[in-house]
Amino acid sequence: MRVLVAGGSGVIGRGVVSALVARGHQVSATTTDPVKLGLLQRLGAEGRVMNGLDPLSVGEVVAEVKPDVIVNQMTGLSARHAGKANPRRPDEFFAATNRLRAEGIEHLLDAADAAGVRRVVTQSHGSFNGAREGGWVKTEDDPLEMTEGTTAVAHLEQVVTEAGGVALRYGAFYGAGANDEQIALLRKRLLPIVGGGTGYTSLVHVDDAASATVLAVEQDVTGVYNIVDDEPAPFSEWLPFLAECAGAKPPLRIPAWLARVLAGDMAVGMMTEGRGFSNAKAKRELGWVLRYPSWRQGFRADLA
Repeated sequence: MRVLVAGGSGVIGRGVVSALVARGHQVSATTTDPVKLGLLQRLGAEGRVMNGLDPLSVGEVVAEVKPDVIVNQMTGLSARHAGKANPRRPDEFFAATNRLRAEGIEHLLDAADAAGVRRVVTQSHGSFNGAREGGWVKTEDDPLEMTEGTTAVAHLEQVVTEAGGVALRYGAFYGAGANDEQIALLRKRLLPIVGGGTGYTSLVHVDDAASATVLAVEQDVTGVYNIVDDEPAPFSEWLPFLAECAGAKPPLRIPAWLARVLAGDMAVGMMTEGRGFSNAKAKRELGWVLRYPSWRQGFRADLA
């Protein structure tokens, strides 16, 4: 099968490219940075430069590759900008990603339609952003917590599934360079637990996320799937465990009012009210088997 991975040079994109190549697919992958073309070629893909916010650029690449399936992994979360994020202004940090989810996906779908591409599989997000009411663990049928960011996510999911595609709500990534900054902050004791740390998170190892993506590419399915591990958990459980695995001291604890002053409402809401997600549908319908069913196993394996 010919597969085009848009955003193939990112953390999850690289894993998806490698997994698809290993399964024998003919893979092309895009990047916005010409320097990364060599990386894509080393992974076994044909590398191409593409600007996801430019409909002409997207249209040209899709028309030339003529893929059977497009996998959208485009984000604006470049690692070189991660350390500059201001937690009080998440709107600024996520602005490029929100544009790609709102505008970039439209360009991909238009290009897919023009080229006769039958299916699109897209990255979505489901780590702590379930609606903050009711139970702590949400299914695909439950609403998301509506913010500027999740409005873009909801649009992305709607247009892709209406076109017969698949939206994969990845949990919080770890492994293979995905959470290096988080670990560095823990080792410096700069990532505290806010309030009681009661907010839930769903995590997923990048290798497991990649394997679920390959299953979505290879199977004739449509709809939204939560791609998370088996153990949604509150910050008060998983963050100290990650610190322990990383050889760091336990995270400090600070009251919510202070965290709101220092880091803003998003961080406080995430750590005190966040909702995780269930992976039952993905395991049942995709036949997904996780290498790391729990973050407990994954953290130990990555940081041993």
